[in-house]
Amino acid sequence: MAALKPGDTFPTDVVFKYIPWTEESDDITACGIPINYDASKEWANKKVVLFSVPGAFTPTCSVNHVPGYIQNLPKLREKGVDIVAVVAFNDPFVMSAWGKANKVQNNEILFLSDPEAKFSKSIGWADNASGRTGRYAIVIDHGKIKYADIETEKGAVKKSSADTVLASL
Repeated sequence: MAALKPGDTFPTDVVFKYIPWTEESDDITACGIPINYDASKEWANKKVVLFSVPGAFTPTCSVNHVPGYIQNLPKLREKGVDIVAVVAFNDPFVMSAWGKANKVQNNEILFLSDPEAKFSKSIGWADNASGRTGRYAIVIDHGKIKYADIETEKGAVKKSSADTVLASL
C-alpha cells in the first residue's frame, strides 16, 4: 500500500495492540492486559486524529509532540474529533506507561502499539534505518482520509503537530 492521502479510504485491516486505561491500573507500575484494537472497525464511523512518533519516552516525542495534543485536546473535541490516538513502535506496556506518565486518564488519548511498525510500514511511513514508526499525523473522518502527512526533517514536529492538525480540521 502507498502512503495515505486525502480522499483515500482508511485500510480495513489495521489492528494495533492496546492496554485500556482503568482506574484500578492508573498507577504507572500497574500492568494491564494488552488487547487487539481493531482501528478499522472502531474508527469506521468516527472522526479520528492519529499521530505517530518514533518512540515513547524519547525527547522530541515527550517534550514537543505529545504535550501539544494533550494541551489541544479541548480544541480537537470542539472540532468534532471523537478519538485522538498516538501510535509508536513500542510494546503496549511501554505505551500504557507513557500515557500514565503524561497523566492521561479515561482513554482521552489512546496510546497504541504498532508492533514491528506493521501499519507504518504498510503505508510507507516507517523509518527505514531503525524499522520504527515514523513521525506523522492522519485525520480520518468516517473512514475517509482528510489529512495525512509525515515529517521529513529529523526532530521536526511541524506537519504532525496538534496545531497543524487543528488547522486542517
